[in-house]
Amino acid sequence: MVMELATGGELFDRIIARGSFTERDATRVLQMVLDGVKYLHTLGITHRDLKPENLLYYHPGADSKIMITDFGLASTRKKGDECLMKTTCGTPEYIAPEILVRKPYTNAVDMWALGVISYILLSGTIATALSLCAVLKIVYPVWCSWS
Repeated sequence: MVMELATGGELFDRIIARGSFTERDATRVLQMVLDGVKYLHTLGITHRDLKPENLLYYHPGADSKIMITDFGLASTRKKGDECLMKTTCGTPEYIAPEILVRKPYTNAVDMWALGVISYILLSGTIATALSLCAVLKIVYPVWCSWS
């Protein structure tokens, strides 16, 4: 896979530098990512590792577009094929509950990760994003440890 050079840095770095984003700025970022994810899903690609570190700014300017990167855990399927994925993978803070409990899953896992990213953009912290699972009463498998 060949991609364009992105010189603007990671979304993660901008979150660290700015703290929380305004609703307007968060919406702008999320809309670009959603457009990219929609395109990937229409091609039958599920990213499975969406996180601020894998979202790069094209250039350093405030008006830069966002690029989705790191397709190492991505899964592809034939167009129209509704097969379920079963591999446990991703970054723990962003993994959808169905992956954690080892149930077959669809490309909807990318949407869970976007929800966590949304929370991080608006709050400027990931600590409470982890507790989203506790609020939803998701039970983690024994092998999954946050420590």
